[in-house]
Amino acid sequence: MSVSHYAGGSMVAHNMVTTQFELDGFKVVRTLGVVRGIVVRSRSVIGTIGASLQTLIGGNITLLTNLCEKTREEAFDLMLQHAAQLGGNAVLSFRYDATEIMQGVTEVLAYGTAVLVESIKS
Repeated sequence: MSVSHYAGGSMVAHNMVTTQFELDGFKVVRTLGVVRGIVVRSRSVIGTIGASLQTLIGGNITLLTNLCEKTREEAFDLMLQHAAQLGGNAVLSFRYDATEIMQGVTEVLAYGTAVLVESIKS
């Protein structure tokens, strides 16, 4: 229903995550606590040079956009794994946060509340 499996174990299904405080069509049976996924990433020298060249042209800096998207995806998936480890099948109040730890090194945090939900029978 809401826990998917991948090569490394199980994780909450993407469609069972929301930024809202409730999940439409489901009722919270148990709140399991805060879950998080953290990725710390640095830019490579080659990536930094490539991005610098892209800034000369203007527009979307695709090298950095792709790096950011990959980092957020990894943090999100780690959060989903953490939720499944706690026995959750959904995550409510999902958010991202990012902090520059040092020049060129950024932490991306995906976090929310792991819950166990059941479908509301109509």
